Parts: sequence; C-alpha cells; structure tokens
Amino acid sequence: MSRPIILGIVGDSAAGKTTLTRGIAQVLGPENVTIICTDDYHKYDRKQRAEIGITALHPDCNHLDIMQQHLSLLRTGQPILKPVYSHTTGTFEAPVYVKPNKFVIVEGLLGYSTRAARDCYDVKVYLAPPESIRTNWKVKRDTQKRGYTEAQVLAELEKREPDSEQFIRPQRQWSDIVVSFYPPSDDINNTNGHLNVRLVLRPTIPHPDFTKILDFCDNTVSAIRLGLDRDMGKPVDVLEVDGHATLEQVNKLEHLICSDMPYLKNVCNREVNPEIGKVAGTTGETIQSYPLAITQLLTTYHILKATQIYQ
Repeated sequence: MSRPIILGIVGDSAAGKTTLTRGIAQVLGPENVTIICTDDYHKYDRKQRAEIGITALHPDCNHLDIMQQHLSLLRTGQPILKPVYSHTTGTFEAPVYVKPNKFVIVEGLLGYSTRAARDCYDVKVYLAPPESIRTNWKVKRDTQKRGYTEAQVLAELEKREPDSEQFIRPQRQWSDIVVSFYPPSDDINNTNGHLNVRLVLRPTIPHPDFTKILDFCDNTVSAIRLGLDRDMGKPVDVLEVDGHATLEQVNKLEHLICSDMPYLKNVCNREVNPEIGKVAGTTGETIQSYPLAITQLLTTYHILKATQIYQ
C-alpha cells in the first residue's frame, strides 16, 4: 500500500534548512511535495517567550507531542490541521488544512527530538555548518528579512547557545546524512560565496557505490574526495566536494548517483533542470554551487530509493 515518503531536515537556526528544502522540492516537482516546518509547533509566541525566559530551541517551548502525532498521520497519508507560526510577526496565525503529497519534507529545529518522531522519517538529514558561517547566515537573514539589528541577532545567538548545545546538536546522532558546508582554507571569510561540502554518510541507509570515485579522482589532490572517518564515535564514509570542482568532475559524480535511478537522469541534465545547485551569493546574486547540487541529488536519490521500497 503506497504512502507518502517523509524526509527530515534538522539543524540549528539559519543552518540552511530552507535552502536545501526548496532545492529538493524543485527537483522532485513542487506539485509532488508537501513542506512542513516544525517551528509552527512552538508553544509560545515571541512576546511570551521573552516574558517566560525560554528560547524556541527548548523542548518545553514546543508541542512535540502534537508534532509527532501529526507526523504519524502524514506517514499514513492522512491530513492534519497544522498550526502556523509567523517569523515576521512572532505570533500565531490561523491553522491550515494540510494533505500530504507523494513526498513530505519536514524541516526545523527539533524534528528528531523524540523516538516517535524519528520513526516517521524515511530519510534523515542533519545540517551542521561551522558556527562562524551559521552566525553570518543568521545575521544576514534576520536583519534583512525579520527586522532585527545585528546586535540583537548576536545577543539572541548567545542566549540560545546553551539550548543549542543541549537539545539541537545531539540530534546529529540520529541522522543518515550530515551535511556541512564550509569555506575553503584560502577563503575563510567566504568572500567569493563558493563553499565546499562535507557529507557524512552513515550506514543506516544504503548509499550509492562511491568507491568508483577513486577510478577518476586522485583522492589526495582532487576537488572530490572519498574517505573513512568516525562521527560521534561511529564509523562513517565521508564524501567531500570542493566549490572549485570542475563541471566535468561534478558530472561524473552526478551520473554515478543517477545511474541506477532513471528519474534522476533528467535531473542531472542542466539543460532540463537549470535550477539545481543555484543559491544566492553574498551580495544577493545567484551563483551555481556544485556542492549544493550534489547534496540535493544525493538526498533526492535516497527519497526515490525509499519510494521503490514502500510504494
């Protein structure tokens, strides 16, 4: 019996969740995707949080029981009446009726915080950029889109740090893929907007056979590298793609991912799908990010693999 396939994207505030979510939805076809933000399950609005002295990152500030109940309903194809939290006003709006499409992407802060919620996902991604990059992203977003001053954003980050350490970052252990975008060593301030990506691949789901990378890359100097490491004490594969990787190198990797997934072959064709890997640069211009494109493709690969198993 078919059911929606659920992807989780969890990470701290301004870790890049929405950027990745939108890109994957574009690859799958927006008409096929329902997007849920777990920030909508906040228990208190912005004014109440300030009065109580609690941050949005704390489990006690969120209706996690309702969130996991709604995830269970979505997994079985049933609709929900979802709450709505406005980041613009810091208040709640009228709830909305949401019916799941073929794919459901759930992004937010505390999506893996309970076992019942974790059991609802087919694929779990955790975003873990360096804190310096995340800080820059949060300052840029909250000053340009949410009406804060830079000083207010930095003060809020400091206030949230204990809850980030205690409640957000430990969720990394439950993910199938850990995504870390980071600046190259010769551009630590990310002045050109081109970031590398480090993909930690846990053996909790079957990944493509990336050992073929070694056939066309010198692992010591190449812009695409495959290696073994340990993450949170457990052995993992690590795939790294540099921002300066050439189109030829990236095409080989993309076709390796797409080779056993017919639907993805069209996605790999940039003439068919020119938006893959597009991201806003530091000055607002649109740039092509090959590391982002690979991340979008790999995540989509796993969503479609889950489709083959459960539908």
